[in-house]
Amino acid sequence: MTHLIKIKPSNHTFEADESESLLDAALRGGLSISYRCTTGACGECKARVVSGQYQFDASHDYKLTEAEKNQNVILMCSVHANSDLVIEAQEARSPADIPRQRIAGRVAKLEKIGSDHIVLHARTPRSQTLRFLAGQYVTLSLDGAPSRDMAVASCPCNGMVLQFHVQRDDNDSFADCVFHHLTTGSNVIIEGPFGEFTLDEESRRPIVMVAQDTGFAPMKSLVEHAIALDLQQSMLLFWVAGADKAHYLSNYCRSWEDALDRFVYIPLTLSAAKDLDVAYAEIVQQIISRSPIESEIDLYLATPSPLGNLIADAFSAKGTPRSRIAITGTC
Repeated sequence: MTHLIKIKPSNHTFEADESESLLDAALRGGLSISYRCTTGACGECKARVVSGQYQFDASHDYKLTEAEKNQNVILMCSVHANSDLVIEAQEARSPADIPRQRIAGRVAKLEKIGSDHIVLHARTPRSQTLRFLAGQYVTLSLDGAPSRDMAVASCPCNGMVLQFHVQRDDNDSFADCVFHHLTTGSNVIIEGPFGEFTLDEESRRPIVMVAQDTGFAPMKSLVEHAIALDLQQSMLLFWVAGADKAHYLSNYCRSWEDALDRFVYIPLTLSAAKDLDVAYAEIVQQIISRSPIESEIDLYLATPSPLGNLIADAFSAKGTPRSRIAITGTC
């Protein structure tokens, strides 16, 4: 049986099945609940039940005081709903609400996509999962390579298994390490999260996203978070790749297009036969001509600065307020 859970003071709601914890259900629903371990050890997911019936389903090491118990304080990771509930809980509303974390994890999987891309799956300890907002990045440290800022490519609904997209580059020691030396089980240090490139969850304006090459990574996180939130506005994703590079997860984007009523995916390729400035100008024109009314959208750009600045300037000239243009160069 499924129950409706309302959170105060935000009035956000999510559905929770009786077989899952309130924390798992809230994260699955795209809410940024305060938590750290998911195992009942840290107490970070404390909440207070205002009304409704619930049961403690799992034992936990964190000890609630008698006063807390008398006030119906619970650990969301250890409680299941037996009815509709109203609870008071902390939610992150901006990057400033997410604490900096340093986590020692391991490489869970190295998923090779074609010959030039690897999706690095990093797993954190269950006792210390990563809290982050969709679109943010972290600093990764690998044995035998310099540290690198990398956008998290996965949804915040699972902070224990994180994805990062790495492109082959023989002149890049970090990429060389990932492609030629890293193995499953290798150590990885994750520090962060960082960045203001996050989804405006309160907006109901159409969303236009432009990614270039591995700039798809933070866009993937944004889209998956929007799906978890069940946002109803349209989403249009342009993915720009060089003539010698691939849209390495095009089938994944097409699966979104098949599953979602208001999602459109448009792959674009930079012409190798033309001057780069001319090629960029053509890409900008294609994006502008195929986008909704510019004054009524939210624009997200994950591209290197030359193309990103050109796109931002073009939309701004067409009426998109700069306050609705989010740009990240960390991919």
